[in-house]
Amino acid sequence: MVQKVKLNNGVEMPMEGFGVFQVTDLSVCEQAVIDAIRSGYRLIDTASSYQNEEAVGRAIAKSGVPREELFITTKAYIQQMGYENTMKAFEESLNNLGLDYLDLYLIHMPYGDYYGTWRAMEELYKAGKIRAIGVSNFLPDRLIDLCYNAEVIPQINQIERHPHYQREEELKIMQEFGVQPEAWAPFAEGLKGMFTEPILAEIAKKHGKTPAQVILRWNIQNGVIIIPKSVHKERMEENLAIWDFELDVEDMARIATLDKGCPSMLDTLKPSEVKRVYDYLRNPVLTSL
Repeated sequence: MVQKVKLNNGVEMPMEGFGVFQVTDLSVCEQAVIDAIRSGYRLIDTASSYQNEEAVGRAIAKSGVPREELFITTKAYIQQMGYENTMKAFEESLNNLGLDYLDLYLIHMPYGDYYGTWRAMEELYKAGKIRAIGVSNFLPDRLIDLCYNAEVIPQINQIERHPHYQREEELKIMQEFGVQPEAWAPFAEGLKGMFTEPILAEIAKKHGKTPAQVILRWNIQNGVIIIPKSVHKERMEENLAIWDFELDVEDMARIATLDKGCPSMLDTLKPSEVKRVYDYLRNPVLTSL
């Protein structure tokens, strides 16, 4: 049974969900979300920039699961920043998804007029159109600045977080401000030998699990929400089968030694990365966002 965590506004959110980043074939995306929901996932994470909100919406409608049992997240991208732009983007996403409200709406990137966006999101939140609001890819300086200037403190910061990039100091800052961390790409898409790490293999063997399951369980035990992605039903079920075991102190200490202290996928401090995410607006081929 997937556990839930209570956000800083009292809303309960599943600790494990299903992500649809890079699922660009809309029929595949629709079927994957249907399979995920029927496998037991209740948190579904998409974004306007993924260009698959409509497929997610069709899957939600066909799933047979009552809307109130689902926790649906989407995000506003850079070109949707600013008060007016975000108000429009929110309605577009809501229409794409075929929903009356969102459970979570995120600022996708810490660029552009995200303060104007935050004012819009606060207004939508107070109007009851969004149950929780948050950010994604915000480093501590920008997160702290937003927290000090916002009327509503973000409920979520969705970040790249996996054994090669553990971000322990950042997690402490989020805890200080009451912001719940959520890990996108918890496997780092298998980059830099993630799935061949001997330590993960040894721990997995010890518990009769897979390295992927160990990675997910490690995040959960660190208090981090996870949204793994797969279009294969058997892998969805494998990723969900992490609630019947627990890593011990030694396991957690060994995994801590895998930290490389740098991102595998997205470095928002590198000028080349900033240019890359802006280039996405001109040539929207889905790369790591």
